[in-house]
Amino acid sequence: MPTFQFLPFLALLGTLGFLCVVFTGFWSQHWRGGFAWDGSAKMFNWHPVFMVAGMLVLYGAAVLVYRVPSSWVGPKLPWKLLHAALTLAAFVLVVLGLVAVFGFHNDQGIPNMYSLHSWLGLAAVLLFSCQWLMGFATFLLPWSPAWLRIIYKPVHVFFGSTILALAMAASISGINEKLFFSLTNKTVPYAKLPPEAWFANSLGMLILVFGLLVLWALAMPAWKRPESESLEARQPLLH
Repeated sequence: MPTFQFLPFLALLGTLGFLCVVFTGFWSQHWRGGFAWDGSAKMFNWHPVFMVAGMLVLYGAAVLVYRVPSSWVGPKLPWKLLHAALTLAAFVLVVLGLVAVFGFHNDQGIPNMYSLHSWLGLAAVLLFSCQWLMGFATFLLPWSPAWLRIIYKPVHVFFGSTILALAMAASISGINEKLFFSLTNKTVPYAKLPPEAWFANSLGMLILVFGLLVLWALAMPAWKRPESESLEARQPLLH
């Protein structure tokens, strides 16, 4: 597919990703009381913001780096560095998001890791961590043999999409879980669809659309980097 058709699509994804983060922040600020770093519910509010920004948006940008047509020509080093930097930035945000939720739970005496949302999230984070370490060791370090890079590449690509799908599932289930916990008979029941429920449900759909479009872009044959790579592309970064 020609370049001019991919770049507007990329701009659309950037807009959707930005809206995902803004909507998450607005929900936390407007309906959940804002932000703090003190072990209170306001500390928890950082958790969805960091996770959506890191595990979904930045990670989604990272997996699309090699779909940018200008990455198909010239030195591959800048694109390798960009891919590694985006995934590392995503990982930092994920760690902050985990600190926020575990800090809140521990301070309030709330059990950890009992819900499906937490299991999905943990699976995504663990796979993401392994993916980053394996990618660094396989594609960037000088002692990585060429045969290992060839064998591991399709595995790396597969788990890249898998991690994004898990992040989508964790984000949507987390939104639903938070609404069930927050909108009870003591406030306005979730079943009556108060404005917060409408907004958060819409956020979940926005996250779904963003994630599915990223996965669709990854699956488009015309947007994949050509298989005939230069010698530089087959070499590790740190040599």
